[in-house]
Amino acid sequence: MAKEIIKEYKNGDLTIVWKPSSCIHAAECVKALPNVYNPKAKPWIAMENASTEELIAQIKKCPSGALSSYMNNEKPQENDIMETKVDVLENGPLLVHGTIQVKNSNGLIEEKQKVTAFCRCGASENKPYCDGVHKKIDFKG
Repeated sequence: MAKEIIKEYKNGDLTIVWKPSSCIHAAECVKALPNVYNPKAKPWIAMENASTEELIAQIKKCPSGALSSYMNNEKPQENDIMETKVDVLENGPLLVHGTIQVKNSNGLIEEKQKVTAFCRCGASENKPYCDGVHKKIDFKG
């Protein structure tokens, strides 16, 4: 099993954690804080362009959970147990909120936390997870 890529971006107060393989490219981050999130720039996150409070508020709205954060003076709470909830996004993925175990087709079990986006269109290159391709194929559902 390949190791998951995780990128961290820090300012004096906050660390933003980005898991690219979880991103469904809904662009909610870009819409909310375009001065912070620029997918064409390197690095693509410019934390200095928003307050810590604005960053935290936006990260909480990330539909896939690809973005998370923690205060630099605290340890990340990776094992927070959330109530399990499922949202069906119109013309998009199935979002499962909470800590779940996913048994892959090869029999390996992965533990997923916070929000997991599952493909509904059938075209994802990262099945069973959504990779955002539903937008390119104009999926309706």
